[in-house]
Amino acid sequence: MEKLIKAIDELPWIVKLLLCIPALDIVWAVYRLCKSLTANNTLGIVLAILCIFPGAAFVWLVDIICVLVNGKIWWLD
Repeated sequence: MEKLIKAIDELPWIVKLLLCIPALDIVWAVYRLCKSLTANNTLGIVLAILCIFPGAAFVWLVDIICVLVNGKIWWLD
């Protein structure tokens, strides 16, 4: 999982932005889940699971804003 996290962190800015599109935002949800599992963060795991299903309706917008401003998505870990 650490290799997946590192690979996604090293993606170019434009690819990260494209992955924020609502249908492709599942990549960021899996990224959040892997990152929380690696850190053994229980709250992060629960929130990452919630971002996959009910949170998918608005989390993509937060991801786009964070990638535009910071170049990476926002997460607890």
